[in-house]
Amino acid sequence: MRITRVLSATALLFGLAVTPAVADSSPSPSASEDSGAPTRAGTSFRTAAEFEQGQTATASASTGDYLYWSFPADAGQRPTVKATVKLPDTHAAETWQIDVYDGLRRRQACQYGAQTRTAAANAASVELDCVLRTVRAWSEPWADDPLPGTYYIRLTVVDVPTSDLGLPVGAEVRVDSKDVGGAAAVDGSLAAPLVPGAGAITQGGEEESTKEALLASLEPSDGWASGWWSDRWVWTAIGGVLAALAGIGGYALTRGAGRPTRVPPGA
Repeated sequence: MRITRVLSATALLFGLAVTPAVADSSPSPSASEDSGAPTRAGTSFRTAAEFEQGQTATASASTGDYLYWSFPADAGQRPTVKATVKLPDTHAAETWQIDVYDGLRRRQACQYGAQTRTAAANAASVELDCVLRTVRAWSEPWADDPLPGTYYIRLTVVDVPTSDLGLPVGAEVRVDSKDVGGAAAVDGSLAAPLVPGAGAITQGGEEESTKEALLASLEPSDGWASGWWSDRWVWTAIGGVLAALAGIGGYALTRGAGRPTRVPPGA
């Protein structure tokens, strides 16, 4: 009976403990709603078109243009950048490439994916993708780790015949992230996410105030992570509860096993 009670309590507490983790891992709302997604691209870091993860940004351009977009990425996310270039009906073989930069404009390496791909002559389109490393909440100053903040995408053709320069193309860019969770958690956080600013501006009025004009204004829908919370806390609590229950269960099973048998007086 005692064993049954201990197991029941363990199952109950375990179920209650994992509830937050299950809630955190629930899928995000459908990304098919692209209202507000930009329909143009910037021509430099300063004019990069902003869009949220889960949206599909589009742009019309000419072969040879440099196209720039930006998106926010937070700690614990592993972004996957995908781009599709729709080519003209007639063209020669050409090679396209996507590059991803962080808020400090450091080029971030792709873990895997077709970052550069060559389209055959007269191909209808070419698809590119880049899976970044997991964004860390904190890193050493000398490291090149991805950190929370704004990320930039640059799409361009890197090998094309001169005769094809200027031909019209269409581009689509999308970013989705996998939430890695506590497996990538670190002890530490940035004072502020790496969101580039354009410098200070002064607002007129009776009381003039100075604030920083941001080159990137978007942030994750639930705000930037504080850096200290992760699902490691949940599993640590679960481990502590199970260890305590195991101790109670062991005591209940072995209690009295080492006691001498009492002999009635006069026996």
